[in-house]
Amino acid sequence: MELVELYDILLKGEDSKNQFKQNFTNSDSLAAEMVAFSNSDGGRIFIGVADDGAIAGLSAEDVRRLNMMISNVASQHVHPAINPMTENILTDEGSEIIVVAVPVGLCKPYSDNQGIIWVKSGADKRKVTAREELQRMFQEAGLVYADEVPVNGLTATDIDLKYFSTFFEKLYGESVDAQQKTLLHILENMNLAKDGFLNVAGALLFSRNVKYKLPLFIVKAVHYPGTDIDTARYEDSRDFSGLLEEVYTDTLSFILSNVPYRQNDQNVNSTAVPVVAKTVWEELLSNALFHRDYFVAAPVRLFMFSNRVELVSPGHLPNNLTIENIKAGNSVSRNPILTSYGSKILPYRGLGNGIRRALKLHKKITFVDDRAGNQFKAIVFY
Repeated sequence: MELVELYDILLKGEDSKNQFKQNFTNSDSLAAEMVAFSNSDGGRIFIGVADDGAIAGLSAEDVRRLNMMISNVASQHVHPAINPMTENILTDEGSEIIVVAVPVGLCKPYSDNQGIIWVKSGADKRKVTAREELQRMFQEAGLVYADEVPVNGLTATDIDLKYFSTFFEKLYGESVDAQQKTLLHILENMNLAKDGFLNVAGALLFSRNVKYKLPLFIVKAVHYPGTDIDTARYEDSRDFSGLLEEVYTDTLSFILSNVPYRQNDQNVNSTAVPVVAKTVWEELLSNALFHRDYFVAAPVRLFMFSNRVELVSPGHLPNNLTIENIKAGNSVSRNPILTSYGSKILPYRGLGNGIRRALKLHKKITFVDDRAGNQFKAIVFY
Protein backbone atom coordinates (compact mmCIF):
# COMPACT_ATOMS: atom_id res chain seq x y z
CA MET A 1 0.00 0.00 0.00
CA GLU A 2 1.32 3.43 -0.95
CA LEU A 3 1.58 5.99 1.84
CA VAL A 4 -0.67 8.39 -0.09
CA GLU A 5 -3.44 5.78 -0.04
CA LEU A 6 -2.83 5.05 3.64
CA TYR A 7 -3.08 8.71 4.68
CA ASP A 8 -6.21 9.18 2.56
CA ILE A 9 -7.94 6.25 4.32
CA LEU A 10 -6.90 7.48 7.77
CA LEU A 11 -8.17 10.97 6.94
CA LYS A 12 -11.58 9.67 5.84
CA GLY A 13 -12.03 7.57 8.99
CA GLU A 14 -13.46 4.13 9.67
CA ASP A 15 -16.18 2.62 7.51
CA SER A 16 -17.52 -0.81 6.54
CA LYS A 17 -14.29 -1.65 4.70
CA ASN A 18 -11.65 -0.14 6.99
CA GLN A 19 -11.24 -0.69 10.74
CA PHE A 20 -8.70 1.09 12.99
CA LYS A 21 -7.21 -0.62 16.04
CA GLN A 22 -4.44 0.74 18.24
CA ASN A 23 -3.31 -2.75 19.28
CA PHE A 24 -4.52 -6.29 19.95
CA THR A 25 -3.63 -8.28 23.04
CA ASN A 26 -6.62 -10.61 22.95
CA SER A 27 -7.01 -13.28 20.26
CA ASP A 28 -10.80 -13.40 20.60
CA SER A 29 -11.09 -9.68 19.87
CA LEU A 30 -9.02 -10.03 16.70
CA ALA A 31 -11.00 -13.10 15.65
CA ALA A 32 -14.28 -11.20 15.96
CA GLU A 33 -13.01 -8.49 13.60
CA MET A 34 -11.81 -11.07 11.05
CA VAL A 35 -15.08 -12.99 11.22
CA ALA A 36 -17.11 -9.81 10.67
CA PHE A 37 -15.17 -8.92 7.52
CA SER A 38 -15.28 -12.51 6.21
CA ASN A 39 -19.07 -12.67 6.64
CA SER A 40 -19.52 -9.29 4.95
CA ASP A 41 -17.68 -7.91 1.92
CA GLY A 42 -14.12 -8.19 3.22
CA GLY A 43 -11.99 -5.29 4.39
CA ARG A 44 -8.81 -4.16 6.12
CA ILE A 45 -7.77 -3.81 9.75
CA PHE A 46 -5.19 -1.09 10.42
CA ILE A 47 -3.30 -1.99 13.60
CA GLY A 48 -1.32 0.82 15.21
CA VAL A 49 -3.96 3.44 14.42
CA ALA A 50 -6.25 5.12 16.96
CA ASP A 51 -10.04 5.34 16.45
CA ASP A 52 -9.73 8.93 15.23
CA GLY A 53 -7.20 7.95 12.53
CA ALA A 54 -4.12 9.20 14.41
CA ILE A 55 -1.08 6.98 13.94
CA ALA A 56 -0.03 5.49 17.27
CA GLY A 57 2.55 3.13 15.81
CA LEU A 58 3.81 -0.25 16.96
CA SER A 59 7.08 -1.34 18.46
CA ALA A 60 9.26 -3.90 16.67
CA GLU A 61 8.26 -6.42 19.33
CA ASP A 62 4.56 -5.64 18.73
CA VAL A 63 4.96 -6.17 14.99
CA ARG A 64 6.54 -9.62 15.49
CA ARG A 65 3.97 -10.64 18.10
CA LEU A 66 0.98 -9.41 16.11
CA ASN A 67 2.03 -11.12 12.89
CA MET A 68 2.25 -14.42 14.77
CA MET A 69 -1.10 -13.72 16.44
CA ILE A 70 -2.79 -12.92 13.13
CA SER A 71 -1.61 -16.19 11.60
CA ASN A 72 -2.69 -18.20 14.65
CA VAL A 73 -6.09 -16.51 14.96
CA ALA A 74 -6.88 -16.93 11.26
CA SER A 75 -6.26 -20.66 11.42
CA GLN A 76 -7.31 -21.55 14.98
CA HIS A 77 -9.88 -18.96 16.14
CA VAL A 78 -11.88 -18.39 12.94
CA HIS A 79 -14.07 -21.23 11.68
CA PRO A 80 -13.66 -22.20 8.92
CA ALA A 81 -10.09 -20.93 8.70
CA ILE A 82 -9.28 -17.92 6.54
CA ASN A 83 -6.14 -16.61 4.82
CA PRO A 84 -5.64 -12.89 5.47
CA MET A 85 -2.70 -10.99 3.99
CA THR A 86 -0.57 -8.70 6.13
CA GLU A 87 1.62 -5.76 5.25
CA ASN A 88 4.01 -3.89 7.56
CA ILE A 89 4.14 -0.19 6.65
CA LEU A 90 6.65 2.38 7.83
CA THR A 91 5.10 5.85 7.85
CA ASP A 92 6.83 9.17 7.15
CA GLU A 93 6.95 9.78 10.90
CA GLY A 94 8.96 6.59 11.39
CA SER A 95 6.03 4.73 12.99
CA GLU A 96 5.21 1.20 11.93
CA ILE A 97 1.70 -0.15 11.44
CA ILE A 98 0.26 -3.43 10.19
CA VAL A 99 -2.47 -3.65 7.56
CA VAL A 100 -4.45 -6.90 7.64
CA ALA A 101 -6.45 -7.54 4.46
CA VAL A 102 -9.34 -9.96 5.09
CA PRO A 103 -11.01 -11.23 1.88
CA VAL A 104 -14.75 -11.75 1.56
CA GLY A 105 -15.45 -15.30 2.70
CA LEU A 106 -16.38 -18.02 0.24
CA CYS A 107 -17.58 -20.43 2.96
CA LYS A 108 -20.01 -18.29 4.95
CA PRO A 109 -21.04 -18.19 7.70
CA TYR A 110 -17.81 -17.82 9.69
CA SER A 111 -17.72 -17.86 13.48
CA ASP A 112 -15.25 -17.32 16.30
CA ASN A 113 -14.21 -19.85 18.97
CA GLN A 114 -17.39 -19.15 20.94
CA GLY A 115 -19.50 -19.99 17.90
CA ILE A 116 -20.56 -16.34 17.48
CA ILE A 117 -21.25 -15.17 13.94
CA TRP A 118 -20.26 -11.54 13.43
CA VAL A 119 -21.02 -9.21 10.51
CA LYS A 120 -20.09 -5.62 9.76
CA SER A 121 -22.63 -2.96 10.69
CA GLY A 122 -21.35 0.33 9.34
CA ALA A 123 -17.93 0.96 10.84
CA ASP A 124 -18.71 -1.39 13.74
CA LYS A 125 -19.73 -5.06 13.93
CA ARG A 126 -22.66 -6.95 15.43
CA LYS A 127 -23.70 -10.47 16.33
CA VAL A 128 -26.05 -12.34 14.03
CA THR A 129 -28.96 -13.71 16.04
CA ALA A 130 -32.01 -13.44 13.75
CA ARG A 131 -33.01 -16.77 12.22
CA GLU A 132 -33.84 -15.14 8.90
CA GLU A 133 -30.37 -13.65 8.57
CA LEU A 134 -28.71 -16.93 9.50
CA GLN A 135 -30.81 -18.74 6.90
CA ARG A 136 -29.69 -16.30 4.21
CA MET A 137 -26.05 -16.85 5.12
CA PHE A 138 -26.46 -20.63 4.89
CA GLN A 139 -28.25 -20.07 1.60
CA GLU A 140 -25.34 -18.06 0.21
CA ALA A 141 -23.00 -20.88 1.21
CA GLY A 142 -25.16 -23.38 -0.68
CA LEU A 143 -25.88 -25.29 2.53
CA VAL A 144 -29.64 -24.77 2.44
CA TYR A 145 -32.17 -23.42 -0.04
CA ALA A 146 -35.40 -21.70 0.91
CA ASP A 147 -37.47 -23.64 -1.61
CA GLU A 148 -36.63 -26.98 0.04
CA VAL A 149 -37.81 -25.92 3.51
CA PRO A 150 -40.91 -27.94 4.60
CA VAL A 151 -44.18 -26.03 5.04
CA ASN A 152 -45.76 -27.22 8.26
CA GLY A 153 -49.38 -28.21 7.74
CA LEU A 154 -49.25 -28.75 3.96
CA THR A 155 -49.31 -32.40 2.93
CA ALA A 156 -49.97 -34.41 -0.22
CA THR A 157 -53.71 -34.00 0.42
CA ASP A 158 -53.31 -30.28 -0.30
CA ILE A 159 -52.05 -30.90 -3.83
CA ASP A 160 -54.22 -29.77 -6.74
CA LEU A 161 -54.23 -33.32 -8.09
CA LYS A 162 -55.65 -32.56 -11.54
CA TYR A 163 -53.15 -29.75 -12.09
CA PHE A 164 -50.22 -31.82 -10.81
CA SER A 165 -51.23 -34.90 -12.84
CA THR A 166 -51.34 -32.86 -16.04
CA PHE A 167 -47.89 -31.44 -15.30
CA PHE A 168 -46.46 -34.86 -14.39
CA GLU A 169 -47.71 -36.52 -17.55
CA LYS A 170 -46.44 -33.70 -19.73
CA LEU A 171 -43.02 -33.85 -18.07
CA TYR A 172 -42.52 -37.62 -17.89
CA GLY A 173 -44.88 -38.97 -20.51
CA GLU A 174 -46.64 -41.21 -17.97
CA SER A 175 -49.65 -40.74 -15.73
CA VAL A 176 -49.45 -40.42 -11.96
CA ASP A 177 -51.77 -43.44 -11.59
CA ALA A 178 -49.37 -45.62 -13.57
CA GLN A 179 -46.56 -45.12 -11.04
CA GLN A 180 -47.91 -47.62 -8.49
CA LYS A 181 -46.63 -45.32 -5.74
CA THR A 182 -48.40 -43.06 -3.30
CA LEU A 183 -48.68 -39.40 -4.20
CA LEU A 184 -46.45 -38.51 -1.25
CA HIS A 185 -43.77 -40.92 -2.46
CA ILE A 186 -43.88 -39.35 -5.92
CA LEU A 187 -43.60 -35.85 -4.47
CA GLU A 188 -40.67 -36.84 -2.25
CA ASN A 189 -38.89 -38.44 -5.21
CA MET A 190 -39.31 -35.15 -7.09
CA ASN A 191 -37.89 -33.18 -4.12
CA LEU A 192 -41.24 -31.44 -3.65
CA ALA A 193 -41.90 -32.92 -0.20
CA LYS A 194 -39.98 -34.28 2.77
CA ASP A 195 -40.98 -36.07 5.98
CA GLY A 196 -44.64 -35.93 5.03
CA PHE A 197 -44.84 -32.20 4.28
CA LEU A 198 -44.66 -30.23 1.05
CA ASN A 199 -41.67 -27.95 0.81
CA VAL A 200 -41.90 -24.33 -0.34
CA ALA A 201 -41.35 -25.31 -4.00
CA GLY A 202 -44.05 -28.00 -3.86
CA ALA A 203 -46.47 -25.64 -2.14
CA LEU A 204 -45.95 -22.74 -4.53
CA LEU A 205 -46.18 -24.90 -7.63
CA PHE A 206 -48.96 -27.36 -6.80
CA SER A 207 -50.79 -26.71 -3.50
CA ARG A 208 -54.42 -25.56 -3.49
CA ASN A 209 -53.89 -24.00 -0.06
CA VAL A 210 -50.61 -22.17 -0.56
CA LYS A 211 -52.18 -18.74 -0.02
CA TYR A 212 -53.31 -19.77 3.48
CA LYS A 213 -50.02 -21.29 4.63
CA LEU A 214 -47.66 -18.88 2.83
CA PRO A 215 -49.75 -15.69 2.78
CA LEU A 216 -46.83 -13.31 2.16
CA PHE A 217 -45.43 -15.07 -0.91
CA ILE A 218 -47.68 -13.09 -3.23
CA VAL A 219 -47.47 -10.11 -5.56
CA LYS A 220 -48.90 -6.78 -4.38
CA ALA A 221 -49.54 -4.47 -7.31
CA VAL A 222 -50.52 -0.81 -7.40
CA HIS A 223 -51.03 1.51 -10.37
CA TYR A 224 -50.55 5.20 -9.51
CA PRO A 225 -51.77 8.06 -11.74
CA GLY A 226 -48.55 10.12 -11.62
CA THR A 227 -44.82 9.57 -11.36
CA ASP A 228 -44.65 9.13 -7.57
CA ILE A 229 -46.30 7.00 -4.90
CA ASP A 230 -49.56 8.66 -3.87
CA THR A 231 -50.84 7.76 -0.42
CA ALA A 232 -54.37 8.94 -1.23
CA ARG A 233 -55.02 8.00 -4.87
CA TYR A 234 -54.39 5.06 -7.16
CA GLU A 235 -55.80 3.82 -10.44
CA ASP A 236 -55.81 0.13 -9.53
CA SER A 237 -54.59 -2.06 -6.67
CA ARG A 238 -54.55 -5.87 -6.44
CA ASP A 239 -53.02 -8.72 -4.46
CA PHE A 240 -52.23 -11.84 -6.49
CA SER A 241 -51.98 -15.17 -4.67
CA GLY A 242 -52.41 -18.88 -5.33
CA LEU A 243 -50.34 -21.26 -7.43
CA LEU A 244 -47.21 -19.75 -8.96
CA GLU A 245 -48.73 -19.96 -12.46
CA GLU A 246 -51.84 -18.12 -11.27
CA VAL A 247 -49.78 -15.39 -9.62
CA TYR A 248 -47.69 -15.02 -12.77
CA THR A 249 -50.68 -14.95 -15.14
CA ASP A 250 -52.71 -12.50 -13.03
CA THR A 251 -49.76 -10.17 -12.49
CA LEU A 252 -48.89 -10.17 -16.19
CA SER A 253 -52.52 -9.33 -17.04
CA PHE A 254 -52.44 -6.46 -14.54
CA ILE A 255 -49.31 -5.04 -16.17
CA LEU A 256 -50.64 -5.36 -19.72
CA SER A 257 -53.98 -3.81 -18.80
CA ASN A 258 -52.39 -0.77 -17.18
CA VAL A 259 -49.29 -0.13 -19.29
CA PRO A 260 -49.64 2.55 -22.04
CA TYR A 261 -50.40 1.45 -25.62
CA ARG A 262 -49.31 3.27 -28.76
CA GLN A 263 -50.16 3.02 -32.43
CA ASN A 264 -46.64 3.96 -33.56
CA ASP A 265 -46.45 4.20 -37.38
CA GLN A 266 -49.41 1.92 -38.04
CA ASN A 267 -52.55 3.11 -39.81
CA VAL A 268 -55.63 4.35 -37.98
CA ASN A 269 -57.44 1.01 -38.22
CA SER A 270 -54.63 -1.03 -36.69
CA THR A 271 -54.52 -2.23 -33.09
CA ALA A 272 -52.27 -0.33 -30.70
CA VAL A 273 -49.39 -2.22 -29.07
CA PRO A 274 -47.90 -1.89 -25.57
CA VAL A 275 -45.02 0.58 -25.27
CA VAL A 276 -42.95 -2.30 -23.84
CA ALA A 277 -43.07 -5.74 -25.46
CA LYS A 278 -44.95 -8.45 -23.58
CA THR A 279 -41.84 -10.65 -23.60
CA VAL A 280 -39.99 -8.10 -21.45
CA TRP A 281 -42.62 -8.39 -18.72
CA GLU A 282 -42.60 -12.19 -19.02
CA GLU A 283 -38.84 -12.33 -18.45
CA LEU A 284 -38.71 -9.85 -15.57
CA LEU A 285 -41.72 -11.29 -13.78
CA SER A 286 -40.44 -14.88 -14.09
CA ASN A 287 -37.10 -13.78 -12.66
CA ALA A 288 -38.81 -12.03 -9.77
CA LEU A 289 -40.84 -15.12 -8.85
CA PHE A 290 -38.07 -17.68 -9.32
CA HIS A 291 -35.13 -15.78 -7.84
CA ARG A 292 -36.65 -13.79 -4.97
CA ASP A 293 -35.47 -14.71 -1.47
CA TYR A 294 -38.14 -16.96 0.08
CA PHE A 295 -36.41 -16.73 3.46
CA VAL A 296 -37.76 -13.16 3.56
CA ALA A 297 -41.42 -13.09 4.61
CA ALA A 298 -42.49 -10.33 2.24
CA PRO A 299 -44.33 -10.04 -1.09
CA VAL A 300 -42.97 -9.11 -4.49
CA ARG A 301 -44.14 -5.54 -5.06
CA LEU A 302 -45.19 -4.04 -8.38
CA PHE A 303 -45.51 -0.26 -8.71
CA MET A 304 -46.83 1.19 -11.96
CA PHE A 305 -46.46 4.90 -12.73
CA SER A 306 -47.18 7.06 -15.75
CA ASN A 307 -43.56 6.84 -16.92
CA ARG A 308 -42.23 3.56 -15.49
CA VAL A 309 -42.86 0.24 -13.77
CA GLU A 310 -40.90 -0.87 -10.69
CA LEU A 311 -40.73 -4.57 -9.84
CA VAL A 312 -39.26 -5.05 -6.35
CA SER A 313 -38.16 -8.51 -5.19
CA PRO A 314 -37.26 -9.46 -1.59
CA GLY A 315 -33.55 -10.23 -1.28
CA HIS A 316 -30.54 -8.59 -2.91
CA LEU A 317 -28.43 -10.42 -5.50
CA PRO A 318 -26.96 -13.58 -3.95
CA ASN A 319 -23.28 -14.18 -3.18
CA ASN A 320 -20.95 -11.90 -5.16
CA LEU A 321 -23.28 -11.54 -8.13
CA THR A 322 -23.43 -7.99 -9.50
CA ILE A 323 -25.69 -6.12 -11.89
CA GLU A 324 -22.99 -6.23 -14.54
CA ASN A 325 -22.79 -10.01 -14.06
CA ILE A 326 -26.51 -10.54 -14.67
CA LYS A 327 -26.46 -8.25 -17.70
CA ALA A 328 -23.69 -10.46 -19.09
CA GLY A 329 -25.80 -13.57 -18.54
CA ASN A 330 -24.31 -14.81 -15.26
CA SER A 331 -26.64 -16.11 -12.58
CA VAL A 332 -26.87 -18.03 -9.30
CA SER A 333 -29.87 -20.25 -8.66
CA ARG A 334 -31.31 -19.25 -5.30
CA ASN A 335 -34.26 -21.65 -5.56
CA PRO A 336 -33.10 -24.58 -7.73
CA ILE A 337 -36.12 -26.87 -7.19
CA LEU A 338 -38.64 -24.13 -7.87
CA THR A 339 -36.72 -22.96 -10.94
CA SER A 340 -36.26 -26.48 -12.30
CA TYR A 341 -39.98 -27.32 -12.32
CA GLY A 342 -41.34 -23.80 -12.61
CA SER A 343 -39.43 -23.22 -15.84
CA LYS A 344 -41.54 -26.00 -17.38
CA ILE A 345 -44.69 -24.06 -16.44
CA LEU A 346 -43.85 -20.39 -17.01
CA PRO A 347 -42.27 -18.97 -20.20
CA TYR A 348 -38.79 -18.95 -18.67
CA ARG A 349 -35.75 -19.19 -20.92
CA GLY A 350 -33.07 -20.28 -18.48
CA LEU A 351 -30.58 -18.84 -16.04
CA GLY A 352 -29.15 -15.54 -17.23
CA ASN A 353 -30.90 -15.48 -20.62
CA GLY A 354 -34.03 -13.70 -19.39
CA ILE A 355 -32.31 -10.48 -18.36
CA ARG A 356 -30.29 -10.36 -21.57
CA ARG A 357 -33.38 -10.98 -23.66
CA ALA A 358 -35.34 -8.26 -21.85
CA LEU A 359 -32.53 -5.73 -22.37
CA LYS A 360 -32.27 -6.64 -26.03
CA LEU A 361 -35.98 -5.92 -26.52
CA HIS A 362 -36.10 -2.79 -24.35
CA LYS A 363 -33.01 -0.72 -23.56
CA LYS A 364 -34.52 1.51 -20.87
CA ILE A 365 -34.33 -0.93 -17.97
CA THR A 366 -32.44 -0.07 -14.78
CA PHE A 367 -31.52 -2.60 -12.11
CA VAL A 368 -30.86 -1.66 -8.47
CA ASP A 369 -29.20 -4.13 -6.08
CA ASP A 370 -30.25 -2.62 -2.75
CA ARG A 371 -28.13 -4.56 -0.23
CA ALA A 372 -28.97 -2.27 2.68
CA GLY A 373 -32.70 -2.72 2.08
CA ASN A 374 -32.26 -6.38 1.10
CA GLN A 375 -34.20 -6.05 -2.13
CA PHE A 376 -33.66 -6.04 -5.88
CA LYS A 377 -35.41 -3.67 -8.26
CA ALA A 378 -36.05 -3.84 -11.98
CA ILE A 379 -37.23 -0.43 -13.24
CA VAL A 380 -38.66 -0.26 -16.75
CA PHE A 381 -39.00 3.26 -18.18
CA TYR A 382 -41.25 4.20 -21.11
